[in-house]
Amino acid sequence: MFQDQAATPAAGGDLVKDTTTQTFVADVIEESKKQPVLVDFWAPWCGPCKQLGPIIEKAVRAAKGKVKLVKMNIDEHPQIAGQMGIQSIPAVIAFADGRPADGFMGALPESQVTDFIERLLKGKIDAGDADLVKQADEAMAQGDAAGAADLYAQVLAADPTRPQALAGLARCYVQTGALDRARQALALVPADKVNDPAVAAARSAVDLAEAASNVGPVGELEQKVAANPKDHQARFDLAVALNGKGQRAEAVGHLLQIVKQDRKWNDDGARKQLVQFFEAWGPADEATVDGRKKLSSLLFS
Repeated sequence: MFQDQAATPAAGGDLVKDTTTQTFVADVIEESKKQPVLVDFWAPWCGPCKQLGPIIEKAVRAAKGKVKLVKMNIDEHPQIAGQMGIQSIPAVIAFADGRPADGFMGALPESQVTDFIERLLKGKIDAGDADLVKQADEAMAQGDAAGAADLYAQVLAADPTRPQALAGLARCYVQTGALDRARQALALVPADKVNDPAVAAARSAVDLAEAASNVGPVGELEQKVAANPKDHQARFDLAVALNGKGQRAEAVGHLLQIVKQDRKWNDDGARKQLVQFFEAWGPADEATVDGRKKLSSLLFS
């Protein structure tokens, strides 16, 4: 039975097999350099996985060796699924030439599975990732972190190394306070993509969130500034704390006040903090646009 597939080798000869964390590179990465390999992430308790299993096996066998199927029980081997950002199962990722090429989630009917394989073999990989990233970004802008995370996860199911989606997922974690998971998502960004603007912005957002958690309550900092308006450190910390609460305009105002009073304070620290704010918020954010104008006016007046 499908639910017992982890106990014995999967049926279907060389076309269908089980894999482990240790054998994943050989079974999937290296094998996909010869022909596409589908990886079915499943678990024994997953009802839709049991529905999809026989369907995808049948479709793979019908392809007569042009594609192979590898199954991974995520209960026994969770690491690969975690690294790829897979948050729900069944999830099927297609590998070609040693890299993820396409994928889908859920128990699709046989006709759609067959169409997926045909599209994969013809090289017509769905190019809708950019649209999904855009939709996710829009969801984030509207404050829907959960909805955005689902969209980013769909992109990562097809391409686990897509920097914009990893960065977006990290920002979702920041919104929910899961900073460790945000760092983990950013750690999956390929070395040659770490300076991608979206990744840099997400990294700044994580750093700012961590800083906000260390500066103290907003109320206490406001009292310090009220008692001594020239206490630049207290005002600086207040700006960081306000940003952590989403009060961007107020945060900008306090940093601009420091720049106005003492540009050289803390090695130009207030201006540098503003720049980090702008990077984390993104160039199109209203607070960034307004803040840049006010900073420029102050510096060049």
